[in-house]
Order: sequence, then structure tokens, then C-alpha cells
Amino acid sequence: VARQKRGMIPKTIDGLEEKLARCRQSMEEVDLKLRREKLSPEGRKSLERERNLLMTKADNYEKELSVLRKENRKNAALAVAMALLIALIYACWTM
Repeated sequence: VARQKRGMIPKTIDGLEEKLARCRQSMEEVDLKLRREKLSPEGRKSLERERNLLMTKADNYEKELSVLRKENRKNAALAVAMALLIALIYACWTM
């Protein structure tokens, strides 16, 4: 994952979550067609390929989301640590 600007990580996470939700919805639709419709062998193969492609995309989105969430947690922890450090410096300075 390319380095994101710190403010962009939450927006990127939101976008990926939307893509993942759409991908899962599409997988559900394909699964429903595979179960309910009478398909020719070629039609079934085509839908199975589409389902596999969607599963691969979903896995990739989940991996990318995991990396971005970890980066987001790290940035949040850094922000809290900086705020505590500033508060400590301020407290020591004013004593």
C-alpha cells in the first residue's frame, strides 16, 4: 500500500469498505444465480469464474483494509502520545 497522507487514511478506509460491501453483494447475487437458475455448463463456468474473481477482489480489499486500519491505529496512538507529551511539558513549564 502506498503511503497515504494521514488525513486521507480514514477516507481511503471508507472507500474500501464501500467497495468491499459492493463486492460481497455481487458475490451474493452470483451465488443466488448459481443456486436458483438452470444454467448451461458454459453459463455456470462463467458465473463461477465471476464468483472467484469477486472472492479474490474481496480478499485483496480485506488485506488492504487491514493494513490501513493498522496504520490508522498507529497514527492515533502517536497523536495521543504527542498530546500527552505536550501536556507534560506544559505542566512542567508552569510549575
